[in-house]
Amino acid sequence: MATTKTNHQQETLEAVIIRFVGDSGDGMQLTGTQFSDTSAMFGNDIATFPNYPAEIRAPQGSLYGVSGFQVHIGSVEISTPGDEVDLLVAMNPAGLKTNLHAVKPGHTIIVDTDAFTKKNLEKAQYESNPLEDGSLENYQVIEVTMTSLTKETLKDVEGLDNKSITRSKNMFALGMVYWMYDRSTDHTIDFFKKKFSSKPHLIEANTKVLNTGYYFAETLELIPNSYTVAPAKMASGTYRIIMGNTATAWGFLAASEKCGLDLFLGSYPITPASDILHELAKHQHFGVKTFQAEDEIAGITSAIGASFAGSLALTTTSGPGLALKGEALGLAMMIEMPLVVVNVQRGGPSTGLPTKTEQSDLLQTLYGRNGESPIIVIAASTPSNCFDFAYEASKLTLEYMTPVVLLTDGYIANGSAPWKIKSVKDMPEINNNIIQVAKENWHPYDRDEKTLARSWALPGTPGLEHRVGGLEKDRVSGNVSYVPDNHEYMVNIRAEKIKRAQNSIPELVPEFADEGDLLVIGWGGTYGSLYSSIKHLREEGIKTIGFAHFNYINPLPKNTVEVLKRFKKIVVCELNSGQFAKVLKLNFNDFDILQFNKIQGLPFGNEELVQKFKQLLK
Repeated sequence: MATTKTNHQQETLEAVIIRFVGDSGDGMQLTGTQFSDTSAMFGNDIATFPNYPAEIRAPQGSLYGVSGFQVHIGSVEISTPGDEVDLLVAMNPAGLKTNLHAVKPGHTIIVDTDAFTKKNLEKAQYESNPLEDGSLENYQVIEVTMTSLTKETLKDVEGLDNKSITRSKNMFALGMVYWMYDRSTDHTIDFFKKKFSSKPHLIEANTKVLNTGYYFAETLELIPNSYTVAPAKMASGTYRIIMGNTATAWGFLAASEKCGLDLFLGSYPITPASDILHELAKHQHFGVKTFQAEDEIAGITSAIGASFAGSLALTTTSGPGLALKGEALGLAMMIEMPLVVVNVQRGGPSTGLPTKTEQSDLLQTLYGRNGESPIIVIAASTPSNCFDFAYEASKLTLEYMTPVVLLTDGYIANGSAPWKIKSVKDMPEINNNIIQVAKENWHPYDRDEKTLARSWALPGTPGLEHRVGGLEKDRVSGNVSYVPDNHEYMVNIRAEKIKRAQNSIPELVPEFADEGDLLVIGWGGTYGSLYSSIKHLREEGIKTIGFAHFNYINPLPKNTVEVLKRFKKIVVCELNSGQFAKVLKLNFNDFDILQFNKIQGLPFGNEELVQKFKQLLK
């Protein structure tokens, strides 16, 4: 099968999409992450999409136990992980069967033939071996006895059991892909040295297998070319590749540093938000306090207590957890304390699709509390700008003395992209309403004339003793009040405060066109898919399509209605059944707002969006 080649041709590509798939124990997430990090070090623009099963360890070889990692690298602007893949690395039959549809005809599939046993084929519900029955004749299939070659490579390495040897085969696959796309192995070898610093035999084993895969690919006549993807042209600065959840955590660290308040996170672990807790727990040296609570309610109430004591307080969750936090979130709104709730959305209802993405919680976030309880709601739209909107959520909650919910989703939380490292000194100022010294005739619900934010008196400050609670309070003293007119006043003033946050958020700026035949509207994590699809149509010569993406949901930007007026048709694209479309129809009922929805636990594909927009433009 393998013959040594003396001459290699190298082809330059603008971009390439690679997907690694296998069992959840095959290390596909690590493999994809290493390829992504190496490409980022090289200077490529990148977008990634990890996709893994909900079960901690699904039955080996099963169709629903397949774990995958897709990476899109380019010398050009990359906005999404892409649709059809150029290279599929399938470590078992189930991975091949569930992902074959995504491979472009004529493109490459690498398979570990050792995994294509009768038993594994049956688990994947194959009636015949696809490597033998001609069903893959439209693809370039590279068959590799990967497991056997890994075992042969490591036969002389001491301290390894059979399981550890077999688990190293993902590095054989990675080595092959490194050679095919002209990537250096240096970054990954450095990773081995750090990760296994106390286990030199694992450094040796993984390095050996990685290099063996690399040189094995070099000898294959089935790979006539290697490819290179040049570095992308990006704004000058220092970059690193960052996942959305990590960027979210760092945004809060930056906000804490800027405002001079200690950061407190009270959280109950839940997929896909747990990594924010994991990341912040690493940074106690920055004064961060993290509390892994016994349940969702304890998570948010501990954060409310920390806020009352003067911390920048937050809690993190996903849809089911947000439902449990509803009463306490209403309490924070009622007592008008700063609090950030991060909701990393996933497929619902109930526990739903824990590891799949969906924009499932917008209406719950806006309206899922008893009584009149408006709060500020914003949404991040890319893995890297999760940093910016975590910072923005902190700024808004402190300046308006009200809870802010930051919506992300599993797609951008687990995805990664290049991020230009920022300096805290260059970021916007964050003001707060803390009163250091008692003023004459001070009352806890004295308000700022501009923002309507009440004053923030910390416990133990002489002369500022007061009480708060969930019962309606007098508009000035804060004492419990059942006076009808007072209740109506307080309901209205709290709503007006949220509305005034419009003064602190930017106006909506459409991309591609300021007016035209079709305005595409999105919010949150659909940005990359919508942007790249519209860009594609513009390159085809269709110039009458514009794009408006909302990061501010409540309140909406001041100029929203002016933007909507300038287009003949409006379509809202969401990964739900039309929640933001309902919000827009409620606020702007003079417009005929169309919908395009997908509820499959997957992001939008570029091709399906392009076809929909062309249909609407007819």
